Amino acid sequence: MELHPRGSDWSAPAVRYAFAAAFALLMLAIAVSIWENIEHSIIGLMALPPLAAAAFLAWPWILSIGIVALLLGITYHMVASGSEVADTSGNAMQLVVVFIAVLIAVAIAALRERETKRIQQLTRLASVTQQAILRPLAPRIGPFNIAARYVSSGSHTEIGGDLYEVADTDYGQRVIIGDVRGKGLSAIRLTSTVLGAFRYVAYERADYRNMVKDLDQAVTRGGGEEDFVTVALLEQRGGTLQIINCGHPSPMLLRQGKVSYLKNETMAPPLGLMPTVTVRTERLEPGDRILLYTDGLSEARRDGEFFPIDKRAAKLLGHGSVSDGLASLETALRRWVYGPLSDDIALVLLEYSPRS
Repeated sequence: MELHPRGSDWSAPAVRYAFAAAFALLMLAIAVSIWENIEHSIIGLMALPPLAAAAFLAWPWILSIGIVALLLGITYHMVASGSEVADTSGNAMQLVVVFIAVLIAVAIAALRERETKRIQQLTRLASVTQQAILRPLAPRIGPFNIAARYVSSGSHTEIGGDLYEVADTDYGQRVIIGDVRGKGLSAIRLTSTVLGAFRYVAYERADYRNMVKDLDQAVTRGGGEEDFVTVALLEQRGGTLQIINCGHPSPMLLRQGKVSYLKNETMAPPLGLMPTVTVRTERLEPGDRILLYTDGLSEARRDGEFFPIDKRAAKLLGHGSVSDGLASLETALRRWVYGPLSDDIALVLLEYSPRS
């Protein structure tokens, strides 16, 4: 291993702060010995800096701090040996304790680094997998300006099942956003199944409701007995928007600075549970923006209080381009939660902007 592993070199502020804190503990130990007088041995306190630094630094730095702590302890022991009141045998035993503590701290740091690398590898795997399944959306499809984002939660080792896609078909623009039950490889497999089915039937089925039946069969065949997928499906043709909702959060409409939800009169069950759907029809106006999202947004909270998307949506999503709007929403969301999100979030923002 390199002496300065990546992410733990001296140029990193966290490393410098942790290193400084460790030596501050050493100085504190020496100050305690002076304050308490030499007959009270403080060699045992030399074990604290390497153990404390093990939570932050790479093992070569821990080893360096441990060597310094041992040298200070040995120096103290040699000085104390000339004192009549000093317990030299006790000092020697404390040196052994410090040595063992240094070994433990180095082992802790090495294990932490190995676990960090494992998580990083899993995170990269999750990112590559999601990029392979969720294809980038074109910035404009038909009359829509489009932006999409996948906001990952803090659970980097678990791959979420959030999905979205937009298809420009002979029947108009068709949009899907959904959330597969569960996480991990099984969720990814079902996500791939749903997206693959949508990318086919969206171009083949003239009747919007028949497309839902095909997707439901794909989930039933490709998933387990307890698997299901919540989805919202949109179809735009000639300025008329049709919405089918199968157990998914309702799309949000931003129109002239006001926010409303495009709720269906009856919400159908998720795919995989044989939904009987109803269609909501909405006439679009130029400049309308429609936010599609998964439940990670509606469930984001801080100290039990949910993110106030209703109050802040118009300001966050109504300015600049659709990409600017989603960037503002993600920034505001992370500031609100002030920590890792509890669930992944898929976001799609559509702006109806027909060209004359």
